Parts: sequence; C-alpha cells; structure tokens
Amino acid sequence: MHEVTATVTPVAADEAVRRTAAFLDVVFPPPRDFSIRLWSGDLLPARGASRFTLVLRTPGSLRRMFRVPVELSLGEAYLRGDFDVEGDLVAAFSLARTAHRIAQSPGAAMALVRGWFGLPRGEAGESIAARGPALLHGHEHSRERDRAAIQYHYDVGNDFYQLFLDGRMIYSCAYFPTGAEDIDAAQEAKLEHICRKLRLREGERLLDIGCGWGGLLIYAAQRFGIEGVGVTLSNEQHRLANERIREAGLESRLRVEKRDYRDLGDESFDKIVSVGMFEHVGRSRFSEYFTHVFRLLRPGGIFLNHAIASRPEPVRRGLGGIIARTLDQALVGNETFRKRYIFPDGELAPVSIANTVAEMAGFEVRDLENLREHYALTLRRWLARLRERRADAVASAGLPLFRLWEMYLAGSIYHFETAMININQTLFAKPIESGRVDLPRTRADLYVSA
Repeated sequence: MHEVTATVTPVAADEAVRRTAAFLDVVFPPPRDFSIRLWSGDLLPARGASRFTLVLRTPGSLRRMFRVPVELSLGEAYLRGDFDVEGDLVAAFSLARTAHRIAQSPGAAMALVRGWFGLPRGEAGESIAARGPALLHGHEHSRERDRAAIQYHYDVGNDFYQLFLDGRMIYSCAYFPTGAEDIDAAQEAKLEHICRKLRLREGERLLDIGCGWGGLLIYAAQRFGIEGVGVTLSNEQHRLANERIREAGLESRLRVEKRDYRDLGDESFDKIVSVGMFEHVGRSRFSEYFTHVFRLLRPGGIFLNHAIASRPEPVRRGLGGIIARTLDQALVGNETFRKRYIFPDGELAPVSIANTVAEMAGFEVRDLENLREHYALTLRRWLARLRERRADAVASAGLPLFRLWEMYLAGSIYHFETAMININQTLFAKPIESGRVDLPRTRADLYVSA
C-alpha cells in the first residue's frame, strides 16, 4: 500500500484511480480528518490522526455510492459491501452532512455531477438483504398499510432482537441516572421513571399504545398493581408479549391485542402511555391520534407520549432558498433509505408541532423532558451488544440485515449526539370541567426513593 496525493496531477498510472481520487477531492475536499483506501491499495491519507478509514472495495463502488438520490445509494452500497468503514462508523456519518452542503450549492452540485459521469464502472457487490425494501401499497397510514409497515420492521424475528436488547426487550430509549448503568438497569430505570410520571396507583387501568413485547405493562402490573391493555400490530410482539404475561401469572390483569389503536372503541382508561409508537403515526394523522387518545382517557387522567422528534428546519427564503431545497431533495433525497429499508412510512416532526396538535385536541401539556443524551447511550449499548453477537446475528438474519442494523444504530447515535434529532417525553393531562387533574403540584415525587 502506498500513499497518493489527489491533486491536479494523476495519483497513479491507473486512470480509474486518478478519476476516483479527483472525484473524492470534489466531494470531500482536503485536508480530511479521515483516510480513504481504494481497491487498488492506494491510500489517500488523513491530515493528522485519522478518525476512520473509508474503504472502496471495487473500481465501480464510488459510482454506485453517488447515484441520485445519494442517500439511498449510499445505504444500498453499504448493504452490498461496495464500501466499508474501518474504525469509528458513527463518526463516518458526518460525511452525510458534506453531501447535503454540496447539494445546496449549484456550483458544487454541478461539479459533483460532472465528476460522477467520469467515474469508472464496475460490477456491484452482493445482492441486498433477501427480504428487500418495503413495498407498501394503499393509502399512506391506512390501517392496512400501517400494519404492513410495522410488521416489516418489528417482525424481523424475536431471536434477532434478543441479541442486543435487554432481558425485557425494551426497544426504546433507556434512562441513565449516572451514565454507568448497563442496558438492563437503564431500561428498568426508564420503566420506573415512566410509571412515576404517570403516578400509577393500584387498580388503575393503563393502556399501552404500541406496547412492544409487553415489558412496560408487566413491570407496571408487578410494581404498581395496575390492570392493563396493550396493542401492537406486530405478530412477533403479540405472541411473545402474551407468552410473557402468562409466565408472569398476570393473565387476569393484563392482555395484549394485535390491534390498531384506532379500533379501540368505548373503553376508558385512567392512564395512557405510548413509547416509541408516535413516529409511525405520520403528520397527517396527528390530529386523529391525539383526538382518539383524548377520547379514551377519563377526565382528570394522564397521558405520556414518548417519541423521537426532528428539529425545525432553518428557513431559507427567496429564490436561493428554493433552489437549495430543490437541489438537496433531488440529489440527496429525504430519508429515502430509512423509509425503504428501516422504518417504512416513519415520520418525525418537531415536538412543538406535535404538542400543539395535542393541545388543540384538548390536552394540557404538564411536563416535557428531552432525553437525547440518554438515547445516544442506549444506542451505543445496543450497537456494542449486536457487534459482540455478530456471528449469531448473521446466522439468525443474514449478513445484509446485520449490516443494515449496524448502520441504522450507528447513524442514530450520530444524529442524537449531534442534536440533529431528539427524544421527548411529554406528559399531558385531560382536565375535568373544574380544571383539576391527577397530578401533584411539584415533581419532587419523581425523584424520591421508593
């Protein structure tokens, strides 16, 4: 392996290497804080310490990686093994910001397009995951399409999720009071935190919308004596949740149904919780969601909505802003890969927008907590556990699916750590006519040891 300098002069006799290096200089201008190794063994070194090494496996890798829309092509190329990242995969997601900056500059975008046409061609790597992308039909966020979207993500297999989740299989942000907790302790702390926020009392009826594998319901029944109903659209979650309820001897107090929350009719609940489900609702359905939950909650009751949120996009006005947004959408895309391979039809919104819609449905916002740093820690625990069990994951679900989840978890870490997205727990109340709600005047009870 030898170092090359990607400037005006050819980096090697091989024309494919020269064109690839020249294109990389356009996309990732030197000095770079990461290295790039080509299929030929040529190394484009970092300036100083290298955070990671981007490895291009074949002469045609870069051309496939930067097909429009780039976001989708990069993800699919990683699944195929067209390129790899040696070192810090989380840090490598900073390259996506570079792609967005280029796309929003007409001059840089044109330079990228011209360079792309000169890139060498070559055979693609292995085929993408056997299950392929989600191919959904019907109206977005209809009951049938939502069921298909949920099952695409969550029915990968319980054995696969058990490889990296905690023992209760809680697939949402954990809570780290000190930061040193392991994933099991942090998830139990999260369950306790939620139950305390809801001020659960013995005999109350709790509805868990999007209940996963039933961990929160079982904990709330055992610790606080509630009766509960959970709903999920996942076949795998429904089966295992009820199995665990039976094993815990809680069949008389808990049940989990494979049912759309919109089909819950005349039942009434003292408290309602939704953890990690709201991201699947879609902005067009926010009003329907909050209105229906409001109807299911008894007057004076409490509702906790735990959801990932995006940050508001800065407004770029005038013709320049329109051109920048259009180029970015056309060249890079708008979460196309995530919606096709990870969370079909999933949609994030700023918490301010979601909570405004909730208020319009009749709810009163009583508390809001951002747990962004906690989710970054959660994801780092999950990624480490998945990598430790790589052989089992590949045997269970195949190498492409392992690479998909590895990339998804690493990208999520990057987005939470850089504050590009966050996670919020909003506590809502449904006031009775006098304005009273079932909440104390302070938060002190949340932090008093039981």
